[in-house]
Amino acid sequence: MEPFRKPFYGDPLFPFHIIHRTVKFPQNELPDHLHDFYELVYIHEGSGSFFIDKTLYTKKTGNLFIIPGNTVHHSIPDETNPIISTAVFFAPALADAGTYDDSYSLLQCFDFARKHKHFKFEIPDFLRGTIEDAMEVIHDENLRQQQGYRTAIRLELGKLLLQLNRYLNPQFTNQVLDNKIGPSWIKNALFEIDANPERPYSLASFADIASVSESHFSRVFKQFTGMNLTDYVNAKRIIRAKELLLISDENVSNIAEMCGFTSIPHFHRIFKTLTNTTPSAYRKNR
Repeated sequence: MEPFRKPFYGDPLFPFHIIHRTVKFPQNELPDHLHDFYELVYIHEGSGSFFIDKTLYTKKTGNLFIIPGNTVHHSIPDETNPIISTAVFFAPALADAGTYDDSYSLLQCFDFARKHKHFKFEIPDFLRGTIEDAMEVIHDENLRQQQGYRTAIRLELGKLLLQLNRYLNPQFTNQVLDNKIGPSWIKNALFEIDANPERPYSLASFADIASVSESHFSRVFKQFTGMNLTDYVNAKRIIRAKELLLISDENVSNIAEMCGFTSIPHFHRIFKTLTNTTPSAYRKNR
C-alpha cells in the first residue's frame, strides 16, 4: 500500500503550520504518510511509538523527532497514556532563505537525520524549557496574527533550530556534514527569483541551467519551497507589488507591469487569490 501524501492548506506565501499541545489517540492518527514539509515533533507527555522510515521508535516525555520532508512515518500513541505533543511543519525555504553564511544552515539537524536515518533525540531537562517556550511563542504568534507575526515566527523558528543544532552537533559523530540543504542550482534559482521576480522565468530555462530534467527540477523545487515554480514566482511578484502599492504613487496598471504581469486581469486574479483583496483596496486600507 502506497503511503498517503498529506496536503497542507493555507497561505502559499507562508508555508508553515503548527499543531500545538494536542492529545493524540490511536484512532485519529494517519496511516503511513509523507509530505514535502519538514517536521519537528516534541513530546510533552505520554507514551507510544513512532514509525519513521522503516524504524520503530518509542515515544516518551522529552523526546524530539526531526523528520525531513518526504519521509514516510506514522504515529502510534498509547491508548491508556496518550501522547500530548506539538508538531511544527514548514517548507525548508522558510527557515533557510536569506542565508548569509554559506558554511552554515539552520537545517543542519534535518540533513543529519536524513543522512544517518536517525530521527529521535533525547532532550535534556535544561533544553526542554527552551523548546517548549519557543513552541509556545510560535503558537501564540500564529494564533493572534498581529502585525509582523510571520517575521516573529521565522525568527523564533530560527532561534529554535539554532539551539537544536548547537546541542545536537556533538552527536553528529564528528562527521563533516554537507550543510547546504538542497543543491546549489535550487538556491541559485531562488536568489534569482527573489532579486528579479518581474523577469519571465520558465521551468525549461532553469532546468537547462542546472543541467537536469524539467521533471527533476520541478520535483526538487517543490520539495524545497512547498510550491511549484509558477506559484513561487507569482508569490514573489505579489510581494513586490504590495511593496510598490504602499511606497509609490504608480497606478495599478504600471505596478502590474513592473512586477512582470502582462495582463491586468491576471494580476488582479493572482493578487486576490493570495491576499483576499484587490490591489486598489489593499493600497486604500493600508
